[in-house]
Amino acid sequence: MIPVSLIVITYNEAANIARCLDSVGFAAEKIVVDCGSDDDTRTIAADHGARVVDQPWLGYGAQRNFASGLASHEWILSLDADEALTPELALALERGLPQLLASDAAAGVLFRTAWFMGRPMRWYRMMVRERKPRIYHRQRARWSEARVHESLQYRGADVAFQPPLLHYLNPTLVHQQLKYLRYAELKALDWRERGRASRPYEWPFVFFLTFVKDYLLRLAVLDGWRGWVAAYMAADYALYKRLRYYEMRFFERSVELADDELRAHKLQR
Repeated sequence: MIPVSLIVITYNEAANIARCLDSVGFAAEKIVVDCGSDDDTRTIAADHGARVVDQPWLGYGAQRNFASGLASHEWILSLDADEALTPELALALERGLPQLLASDAAAGVLFRTAWFMGRPMRWYRMMVRERKPRIYHRQRARWSEARVHESLQYRGADVAFQPPLLHYLNPTLVHQQLKYLRYAELKALDWRERGRASRPYEWPFVFFLTFVKDYLLRLAVLDGWRGWVAAYMAADYALYKRLRYYEMRFFERSVELADDELRAHKLQR
């Protein structure tokens, strides 16, 4: 065992959590922080060697920081429940972590590749070898406390591990669209809290420019029709979250109404 604590935050991840935990056989400690799952997530996690802690939802970054505080070791590996180390990455970490842990570095970087529509993507830069700092010394790094799209913030050196981290993104496009609804709501709430301008004059260009950027510049075109779908959905999300933010600003009660609807469909915590 390597003195690293694996942390995973969960909500109804019964379909994924065992694969995630089992892929990290070298971790001396595994912690799952759950925010009220009503499936078998907690039972499965405990059966696969994790200490399970219940914690009402704090937001993505804050929930990860809470989980870090529970760890028995200073070095943390943070994964999402729908991620898993490949055998090659697990071996690279077993060989390379002792040196990282003994260094003054702040973080270790993994490169994530997504499964999309049943197969791994090969070219699209948002889904292939996406740079993700996921290993960190908790005194030298901390997660930003954004509601969504949190990032690991650190100063100092990092070390990269080249084999892929797999992201089993969403089983279907239905799952993807529902996730985008939730993410857009959280991003719009962050914008409202910061008082961001809504800028409706951008709307006619947002979808087109995002699609062109992802489809051509980020090479989704090389992934065939799946790449077209992925670029389309990214552009749709970029536009929708702006429309939703505009609605929040000019119809304040929509925040409460949307929250009730999202909770009814278990999309909000």
